[in-house]
Amino acid sequence: SKKKMIIFGNLPFNISSQILARWIKHKDLNFISKKFILMFQKEVADRIVANTNDKKYGRLSILSSWRMNLKKIKEINPKSFFPSPKVTSTILILEPKKNYFKLNNPKNLEHVTNIFFNQKRKMIKKPLKNLFRNADEISKKLKIDTTLRPQNLSPLIYFQLCKEYEKLIN
Repeated sequence: SKKKMIIFGNLPFNISSQILARWIKHKDLNFISKKFILMFQKEVADRIVANTNDKKYGRLSILSSWRMNLKKIKEINPKSFFPSPKVTSTILILEPKKNYFKLNNPKNLEHVTNIFFNQKRKMIKKPLKNLFRNADEISKKLKIDTTLRPQNLSPLIYFQLCKEYEKLIN
């Protein structure tokens, strides 16, 4: 029988979000690891676990919540290390979800969230029109208020938008 690993580590802070994104997008994620216990720079960890309507909520939060259950464990003071880094660290537990929203290609989710979060302070009406010729139809179908801003949409709405986008490009 194949036993799944627990991946434990302190990722290089300068590339930690890219490493995490690669793991999340890996099609065999559920077969690789049953749990990731990882240390991130506090600011990155805050973006990973941020919820809808939070200032730190964005592309990384949406991508992470797509395939992972996320839990913040502990903040680590820089003085806990020698030599001391200039930043606070945070330990997160990330567990791959057994059931998650199926997408044809995770890169499409990145594309959709990129379009929306490129102008994160603006209303979503414009990015919706940039993605879909039938933007009004899509917003009605998914019951989206187009006066909202990107950080006000739940991850589920982004997954549904991605699914609509995939129908369009296939």
